[in-house]
Amino acid sequence: MQELPLPLRNHLLSALSPDVCTRLFSHLELVHLVSGQVLHERHDVMSHVYFPVDALISLLYQTEHGTATELSVVGYDGMVGIALSIGGENLPSRAVVQRSGHAFRLEGGLLKDEFDRHGDLLGLVLRYTQTLISQMAQAAVCIRYHSIDQQLCRLLLLWLDHLPGNAATVPQELLGDRPGSSRTNMVGAADKLKRQGIIDYGPESITVLDRHQLEQLCCECYGLVKRETERLQLCVP
Repeated sequence: MQELPLPLRNHLLSALSPDVCTRLFSHLELVHLVSGQVLHERHDVMSHVYFPVDALISLLYQTEHGTATELSVVGYDGMVGIALSIGGENLPSRAVVQRSGHAFRLEGGLLKDEFDRHGDLLGLVLRYTQTLISQMAQAAVCIRYHSIDQQLCRLLLLWLDHLPGNAATVPQELLGDRPGSSRTNMVGAADKLKRQGIIDYGPESITVLDRHQLEQLCCECYGLVKRETERLQLCVP
């Protein structure tokens, strides 16, 4: 039988102290998330938070006309539902599963109870929230100032960093329409990388063949976000 994912495979859960683990882990519910599944819509009142293990989730920000763009990605390093950690329930984003896998679900009320203790979970989630803010801010800069080719390199590297192990395949939806670019432009950028032997892609997925070259071609945005994330994760309460 295939081994089931464990809570400690999520970065936030693995960083908790033993007493917090004792209080929370018995309440965690293992769920299987399917690609395309919507965890919450914009302005939904969220009742649970999710700690991904090997699933990958996009946070999409929508206009009133329904167009949306991905500005952040949540994988095994984080949590979906950060609004509950800062006193909100109605979420400004839409969370969609991009890569099928497992996650642990926790009732929002239990999360709030733990936050009221002002312990290590609160500090961890607040620092994680800061990494998401950094990711979104740098994405806005990248979209404004850097080429489509550089943006695609950044997106590919970002997705790979949110997958466990040495996974090197990401969904083809990454080539979809984005602010300042169209799917045609993204596909053109992907074709260049494919001709260089850096990636390969088919109808459903993109596979990175040479990560080192991808990092060489990327703009500084990826490195800035990665260093900030590592800095915040090393800050232990």
